[in-house]
Amino acid sequence: MAQAAANDTGKKLIRIDISSDSVCPWCFVGKKNLDKAIASSKDQFDFEGVNKKEFYRSKFGSRSEQIVSRMTEVFRGLGLEYNMSGLTGSTLDSHRLIHFAGQRGLDKQHDLVEELFLGYFTQGKYIGDREFLVESARKVGVEGAAQFLENPENGLKEVNEELEKYSAGITGVPHFVINEKHQLSGGQPPEVFRKAFQWAAS
Repeated sequence: MAQAAANDTGKKLIRIDISSDSVCPWCFVGKKNLDKAIASSKDQFDFEGVNKKEFYRSKFGSRSEQIVSRMTEVFRGLGLEYNMSGLTGSTLDSHRLIHFAGQRGLDKQHDLVEELFLGYFTQGKYIGDREFLVESARKVGVEGAAQFLENPENGLKEVNEELEKYSAGITGVPHFVINEKHQLSGGQPPEVFRKAFQWAAS
């Protein structure tokens, strides 16, 4: 859902959506090269959190204030205060945690999703903050969240499978979509990713 957006340091956010297969060797090569590209580009771009308000302005331009006003009105109708403070960024860990909660019962999964929504939309919580995720799980009675999230592989296969349901038309993996406008396939070298970051952020 994220696109390039300036943050307080002037950097732009790079959002990368990945379709992958856990038994594809080229997917592993692609991941390793992407990691190298990210590591060498952190002085230019942000790959994690970005200020929500700045993100909205970047994505929606002059319409951003109107959208925020409308959402504020809608939330108020639900008895809630729409909160635009805090950061936005990667939702991967939250999706892994939602999968984990679902294994403990659909009621717990439902309650966790509610807690995450409330935190993100009404309390200015950062969806990529591990402490926020674990605390949300604790509140709804999902034990073991911290240990589950500690291993980045836990739930990843299931989340990727869900992603692939919405990746019709992709002919091979790994497939990378950068800021929703630049696509790459295969185990590309780091310099190709770096060029794509530059292009997608422009």
